Amino acid sequence: MKYKITSIQYRIRFLNLGMLSAHISIRGAITSLLLGIAVTSLPALALDMEGALTLGGKAIPGAKVTLWRTAGTASPETIKETSTDAEGNFELQNLKSSDDGNIYYITTEGGPHEGVALMSVLGTAPLSSVVINELTTVASVFTSARFIDGVTISGNPLGVRIAAGNAPNLVDPATGKWGSVLLDPFNSTQNTTLARLNTLGSMIVAFGTTADEDWRTEFLNAASTGMGEIPRNTLEALSSVARAPWTNPAQLFELFGKAYPQPEDGSRREAPYVPYLAYAPKDFAMILSFAGGGIFAPGKLQVDVEGNIWSGVNWMPGSQSGVYHNIGGGTIKLSPNGTALSPPITGFTGMGVDGIGWGTGMTKDRVWVSSFNGSIGVMDLEGRQIGQESDFPMAGKVGDLMGVGVADNGDVWIADATKNQLLHFPGGEPKDGVVVNVEGLKSPFGIAIDAQNRVWVSSSQSNIVTRFPAGDPSKAESFEVGVIARGVALDSKGNLWVASNMSPGFPQPTLPPGTPVMKQFQLMTEQMLPTMAKGTISAAKPTGVLNMIRPDGSQPAPKGFTGDKGVFIPWGVSIDGNDDVWFGNFWGRGVGLMAGDDTRGHPEGIKIGDVVHVFQSGSIQMITDVVVDQAGNAWAANNWNDVNAVVDNIDPARASTTWGGGTGISVIYGVASPVSVPAIGQARKPN
Repeated sequence: MKYKITSIQYRIRFLNLGMLSAHISIRGAITSLLLGIAVTSLPALALDMEGALTLGGKAIPGAKVTLWRTAGTASPETIKETSTDAEGNFELQNLKSSDDGNIYYITTEGGPHEGVALMSVLGTAPLSSVVINELTTVASVFTSARFIDGVTISGNPLGVRIAAGNAPNLVDPATGKWGSVLLDPFNSTQNTTLARLNTLGSMIVAFGTTADEDWRTEFLNAASTGMGEIPRNTLEALSSVARAPWTNPAQLFELFGKAYPQPEDGSRREAPYVPYLAYAPKDFAMILSFAGGGIFAPGKLQVDVEGNIWSGVNWMPGSQSGVYHNIGGGTIKLSPNGTALSPPITGFTGMGVDGIGWGTGMTKDRVWVSSFNGSIGVMDLEGRQIGQESDFPMAGKVGDLMGVGVADNGDVWIADATKNQLLHFPGGEPKDGVVVNVEGLKSPFGIAIDAQNRVWVSSSQSNIVTRFPAGDPSKAESFEVGVIARGVALDSKGNLWVASNMSPGFPQPTLPPGTPVMKQFQLMTEQMLPTMAKGTISAAKPTGVLNMIRPDGSQPAPKGFTGDKGVFIPWGVSIDGNDDVWFGNFWGRGVGLMAGDDTRGHPEGIKIGDVVHVFQSGSIQMITDVVVDQAGNAWAANNWNDVNAVVDNIDPARASTTWGGGTGISVIYGVASPVSVPAIGQARKPN
């Protein structure tokens, strides 16, 4: 790199690629460099960029190369243009960049076929050397799927930066080769993301080299979602697939087979990349998982104002924990690109918190967690504890604590699951906390507060959702939903969505009043497993529903939405920027997308309550919660893994006793409509 200033540029490039994994607690400029989120003022840099353009490993001469800079919602600015030489190389000289939060990316046009268009998202600064190819194109369009229109990348600034920071997880823009996260053992052997990326990349190569015009036409048609014009080139085609990767996966895989036929003797296909897919996928989603930082059996997920992912975890990593014996976990934090920022094994700890279920709440500048042992923790966005256990007036006088709800006015509400009461902290001040009794609560679980400052509470030992004005709990109303009501969320219209483990009419498990939460899980699981063994409940005969309650109390589907058997013991529920509903399909081991109330962008015939798709992967286990970030990524909490390890207390298989809790947090790139974070009150689109 031909730098005019040499002391800091290499560091910026290093951090821009997301290679720093150590937790840094110093805020300000260092945090900005690490995450590429905040904007600071450092001296402008001047550098030269050397690049290579390849397709299937072969140079592409005579192609147009354009370097862009995008500044959030504004149209991107063309920085420089050039063409590749006879060896497919190019150089862009005297580039100037400053740490202003803008994102740089490169597009190319032309070469072996006019329909070949490629891309590479570079991050918050140009790089000294880059390789642009089919793999960088797949990585770039999937992570930036919600912001791409042709060659234009624009959108809410935080979301655009989050998207750019995740592209190197899939492919390194400096080398054009697989990214380090994709290659780690957690991902390369436990899911098919590597094979999916290679399969799509191989089809781009075929498009520009060996395919005929009929194949190219079929490919562009198969890449279309049916919601707009047919793509005109490979960049538009991949962008279309990334936004709705469930649309035509079988047709795309068939075209891969036509381009690279399987030899009759079963030997390798002549595809440019291995491994490739051997079977048609149900979708082409790019899914990665992240571990470390104390992650083990995460419960409720939250996204903070900078795009970091937080969760309280049920149990401590490495422990032989389940519903009978357990060692509680702490609070974990991941950066927007999945880097663990919390301490290993224990996560963030303090204030007496020991094991967290559904109790993770997010204000604009604080994280609240509530514990199985009745303790409450409050920390800043760096994980530093604020105060001590004795700051809470009700310390030592409450039961097992579950959901945390945050109101627009800053009030914090916490569910006391064993004493059937709520804790209210006006303005989010621990010292002002009071106990609130509300008629009808039976093991309160999830909490949401709407724009009218009405508190909605689900009860996990009943089929009831309770609503009351925050200032007058005596005016509580009850609404029937499915059995064992869990997660709740409000869409932008004020509709409350609630996930219930069981369908209406399903026998309520026998749980004595005041049963500790972990004991509840034990008894419910023990009662369900024999039923499942008999085939009464199965993937073909699932149970569980999602209900929607309008602000006036009416329900368009009083018995709930089942998504034509797509819902199977759902747990958490979240709303994206399109008002669509994302749910943790716990027993279905998947992440569900359900059409919301009068939402847009779906194929003709899709209506409210229809399950558009359920994402499954080797990296997706038994999911409690799903949240959407400002880039449109769906993050999922792997809460349980092996049910036998959770409930076997007699003589468990020693080799699998650490498999009860779910491993890691998974992300599905670019499949949702971006939503404003943190998710306080009703869902909002980003500014």
